Amino acid sequence: MSPQDIELFAALARARAGLKVDPGKTYLLESRLNPLARREGFAGIPEMAAALRSQRDEKLIWAVVEALAQGETAFFRDRAPFTTFQRELLPTLARLRGQEPIRIWSCACASGQEAYSLAMIAEQGEGLPPGTKVEIYGSDLSERLLEKAQSGLYTQFEVQRGLPIRQLLAHFEKVEDNWRLTPRIRQRVRWRRVNLISDLTVMGRFDVIFCRNVLSAMEPPYRRRVLESLAALLPADGLLMLGAGEAAETITTAFRPVTGRPGLYVRNPAHRAAAA
Repeated sequence: MSPQDIELFAALARARAGLKVDPGKTYLLESRLNPLARREGFAGIPEMAAALRSQRDEKLIWAVVEALAQGETAFFRDRAPFTTFQRELLPTLARLRGQEPIRIWSCACASGQEAYSLAMIAEQGEGLPPGTKVEIYGSDLSERLLEKAQSGLYTQFEVQRGLPIRQLLAHFEKVEDNWRLTPRIRQRVRWRRVNLISDLTVMGRFDVIFCRNVLSAMEPPYRRRVLESLAALLPADGLLMLGAGEAAETITTAFRPVTGRPGLYVRNPAHRAAAA
């Protein structure tokens, strides 16, 4: 790829989704864009770039942005956040909410493993009072990944990454060489295509938002915008879970960290007062 082509793709990703593209990682760009170029009928990436310059094809533009937005995911990835969710957050919220549903959002969830991991925890119901209602929402920028998530169908390699064997046997069915989540688990998650730099107020209120390893893939100006948009969706006792290496307090005063729980944040009332 030429530097001009790389800059074109980076500019599109930045403008449409706030994404940060490292121009030095040409191997990564090629691994994500070559399959797209072939699927769209181009001889290669340069030809696809030329088409983007010559005509403003919105469908192709978004296909490029979605391809560049693909992130790594796995069931129960970095297990600690899920342990905290199961043993502390969910039981506490169940007591506080009573008969009101607990609403959980897994944003930028790619092919759905994070959202389904949360659904399996909710299904297990450990430490929850009878009748506890848990609503789980999964979203991503990529329609192709959301289609895969909705299917609930995963390869042997995908289920081997982080998924305990007891969870596999309890919640999956063998389908030839693949594994499909049972209808009961699939029906626990509602899916929606969401661009995190767009207006998020349409999403409604959530008790817990998982936004892990997302901010690090975005350009700095957009990180604050996303965090403050997410803060507006949380009640006073709502919680935000970021990746262990991400620090909201260095970006905005909208959140403050929970001591001893890397990546876990609560709303900062002082920020709310200042905004008011």
